[in-house]
Amino acid sequence: CVQPSVPPVPNYKQSMSIPEWLQAIQTYMKMLQYNHTGTQFFEIRKTRPLSGLMETAKEMTRESLPIKCLEAVILGIYFTNGQSCVERFPISFKTHFSGNCFHHVVLGIYCNGRYGSLGMSRRSDLMDKPLTYRTLSDLIFEFEDSYKKYLHSVKKVKIGLFVPHEPHSFQPIEWKQLVLNVSKMMRTEVRKELEKFARDMRMKILKPSSAHSPMKERSRGKSLSPRRRQGSPQRRACRRDKS
Repeated sequence: CVQPSVPPVPNYKQSMSIPEWLQAIQTYMKMLQYNHTGTQFFEIRKTRPLSGLMETAKEMTRESLPIKCLEAVILGIYFTNGQSCVERFPISFKTHFSGNCFHHVVLGIYCNGRYGSLGMSRRSDLMDKPLTYRTLSDLIFEFEDSYKKYLHSVKKVKIGLFVPHEPHSFQPIEWKQLVLNVSKMMRTEVRKELEKFARDMRMKILKPSSAHSPMKERSRGKSLSPRRRQGSPQRRACRRDKS
């Protein structure tokens, strides 16, 4: 019986540019292939500390099993750790198609004044985007336009904070610091909100809402972005990861 070939884990070389390195990471994830089986091979709890999620990323490289969008985000963080000029942050989409809700997440990338993304999806234009977008809103609108090709309407966009480069951090990833109900907003308003948030992120003045100290715990839910909302219980009833 023929063993399936195991894709080689990408190795960063000093001669590589950042776009080349991001391309190597994305190529590796594509070689793992998208998981169409309906079985989740890796359990990823979003509330876990970063250190635990990085252990799961190592397991993914050892097992070489097909992955979905959430695993791709964790792998993208794992492979870009230590690249201090590369900022990573989660971007989540809630879309609506044919009476059903769908959830999808990619890893936003910010480097040298440009935005892009890494990720996995059934659709080739709903995952990685080149590091060429001048603003965060340009990147988000590119995803929105891609969704339109599949007759999906984007309902909500959630943007998280920059993920720390310390792989042993006990801090969890902040997945949704800014929540925009884009289906009820004009594009000009969405752009304004995204650009304010992006500016605050670059200036590093946003703090995780899930801070652990008792003093910070009392101010949970407060952030510089007025549109942040708690997730509604109904959201869990939506079908996930179908984009």
